Amino acid sequence: MTETYDADRDPEFGDFDDNDYDGDQLDLAERLSLRRVAGMSTQLTDISEVEYRELQLERVVLVGVWTSGTQTDHDNAMAELKLLAETAGSEVLDGLVQRRTHPDPATYIGRGKVDEVREVVIATGADTVIADGELEPAQLRNLEDRIGVKVIDRTALILDIFAQHAKSIEGKAQVELAQLQYLRQRLRGWGGNLSRQAGGRAAGGAGIGGRGPGETKIETDRRRIRTRIAQLRKRLREMDAVRDTKRSERRRNQVPSVAIVGYTNAGKSSLLNRLTGAGVLVENALFATLDPTTRRTQTSDGRVFTLTDTVGFVRHLPHDLVEAFRSTLEESADADLLVHVVDASDPDPAGQITAVRTVLGEIGATDVAEQIVFNKVDLVDDATLLPLRTLAPDALFVSARTGEGLEALRDRIEERLPRPEVEVDVLIPYARHDLVDRIHRTGEILSTEHTGDGTRIVARVNPNLAGELAEFPRASA
Repeated sequence: MTETYDADRDPEFGDFDDNDYDGDQLDLAERLSLRRVAGMSTQLTDISEVEYRELQLERVVLVGVWTSGTQTDHDNAMAELKLLAETAGSEVLDGLVQRRTHPDPATYIGRGKVDEVREVVIATGADTVIADGELEPAQLRNLEDRIGVKVIDRTALILDIFAQHAKSIEGKAQVELAQLQYLRQRLRGWGGNLSRQAGGRAAGGAGIGGRGPGETKIETDRRRIRTRIAQLRKRLREMDAVRDTKRSERRRNQVPSVAIVGYTNAGKSSLLNRLTGAGVLVENALFATLDPTTRRTQTSDGRVFTLTDTVGFVRHLPHDLVEAFRSTLEESADADLLVHVVDASDPDPAGQITAVRTVLGEIGATDVAEQIVFNKVDLVDDATLLPLRTLAPDALFVSARTGEGLEALRDRIEERLPRPEVEVDVLIPYARHDLVDRIHRTGEILSTEHTGDGTRIVARVNPNLAGELAEFPRASA
């Protein structure tokens, strides 16, 4: 089919001729059709797995609206939605896309297309429709009423995955808070039987003794949600205090910190395990890691620093989720260096980088030094790596699985860590071995000499430690 739509000249997305108020129009056939996305159906080959999934998995149809960008861009987005749906425990039956300049305000896809989606749902036996976008409450209600099955959006899908993977008390509280904030705006009643307002016999009420003001079921639910949100926020503030204490301790000791950030399933946990032996869960699944893990390690010259594995990001990460996980994500904002891990085998690595940097901007981490690292190079060929080198000329290429490039990564981290500012030349008595140990852990040793009066050390240290060392006489030349 010939494409006549040009997003660059659409009034909603770019410049257009002032004399052509309608701009370039989509072909009539484009606007009146739903395009089936190839490869959407989940392939199940193992018989036992099929039997298991038929009992356990929701059967879903994916629906998207293609508003801008190329067909490849949107197909990549739908492929990611398929992975999200499968991670949540669904069997994807089909994927449908409609080309529009913007989603329909009432039904997301065109109103006439809703009936076509309903026919696909009936034909495939699906019990859920997942929309590739965040639906307004009215859109959600209208789609469910007209299609006749459960409809969820991308945000609810991601929240569900987080709820399944959260393991720590803090992680579970953060996910519940995000879910309640999302749900609060989308409560709806399923018929008059949920109303608790009383009235006269004409209104179907309880008659004498039952009249007067009451509270609907939705109002009760909203009140309970508000109460629960307040409780969760209080609990998370208490947990934040513990996290802040640990951060303050690291700052007091001036221990440099490195945060591993990146798109979900880019291999951040594998990289942390390779660099520190942390033993963090590694799984080929989206959002396998929700609880940050911090490990101490050291450079080749003995300087101690921390490495933190953080929550993975994704395109259009729900705002409520970012807010709920803000205290966890701020590990990245407080770091001295961000190791930004990108999946080299992903079809759209540039999109991954943009999505991660968008979230980093939301948490105020844009000013932190960044080192791009392309992981999984063992899965791609040289032709694929060439454009990646152009995309990020200073990037490193590694494989956490095979160990390729890890030494270069360690050297780069060591090179980019902040170095102590003050150079000292001191003679420390043998009785003050604690100071020697601190110099080794937090400073940079330039030379060491053992004398009859103590240990002569020439080193670069932080100002606080330099002040404590000032009481010792400077060693003679």
